[in-house]
Amino acid sequence: MNTAVAAKQGWQALLQLHYGLRADRTRLISKQQRGPLTLQRAFYPEGRTCHSYILHPPGGVVGGDSLAIDIHTEAGAHCLLTNPGATKFYRAAAQRRASATQHIAVATGAIVEWLPQQNIFFPGANVEVATTIDIAHGGKYIGWEINCLGRPANGETFNCGSLRATTHVRVDGELRLAERLHVSDEQALGAATGMRGLPLQGCMIAAPCNGEQRALLEQILQTQTETPEGEYPYPIGLTLVDEILVVRALGEQSETLQALFTRLWVALREQWLDKPACIPRIWST
Repeated sequence: MNTAVAAKQGWQALLQLHYGLRADRTRLISKQQRGPLTLQRAFYPEGRTCHSYILHPPGGVVGGDSLAIDIHTEAGAHCLLTNPGATKFYRAAAQRRASATQHIAVATGAIVEWLPQQNIFFPGANVEVATTIDIAHGGKYIGWEINCLGRPANGETFNCGSLRATTHVRVDGELRLAERLHVSDEQALGAATGMRGLPLQGCMIAAPCNGEQRALLEQILQTQTETPEGEYPYPIGLTLVDEILVVRALGEQSETLQALFTRLWVALREQWLDKPACIPRIWST
């Protein structure tokens, strides 16, 4: 798509990634891309696990843009995916809607870690975000999404615009989790059943899990709120239903919320995945 057409219709971006285990190392077997979505070269800071950084060169999404990411794994593959910075969704002109979709397929014996940085929705943005996770028998998935409505650092609230976000998790083809977030006015931001006046919402999912993993995170969250140096003063919820372990949290600062999720991810990696934590180095740049 040339620049003039993109400006009129919006960028239609697609990134399809296929990972497989080759010579005892996870490798990117195939990549297809269209529009401004691409992938930095693979990194192997911990041996066989492939670390991948998804890049969106424009740096922001406007009304009419569409971003689609499709990730597939073969049996035994282990990939960790993140991005270098926040994804920004700007004010939409004339109610034009932007969309972002992610589909992650985890094969038998495969592991996918989906750890993107935050989404920032500017006041006036009109966005639909849909995430679908398909986990085959014996596969494991852990990931999060962090959404910031408005720009609290600049004193901007999400006082106009619309966000519709859905997350579906299927295990062996059976729908186990359906999450929905819909914010279209300030009332939803302030409601006790909504955002409670806080600009950040985060959801961390690990599956399939059992009571052992739930007890681990419960212990960490109790410690987090009892020690002054680790205090997280905002609402946190932890559930385990149908093998889907979910941590839901609200907050005011994305760095604090991501630090909380990172601490939980580190613990799950060591206990559940039997791998020491390896923080993506791009988070430190």
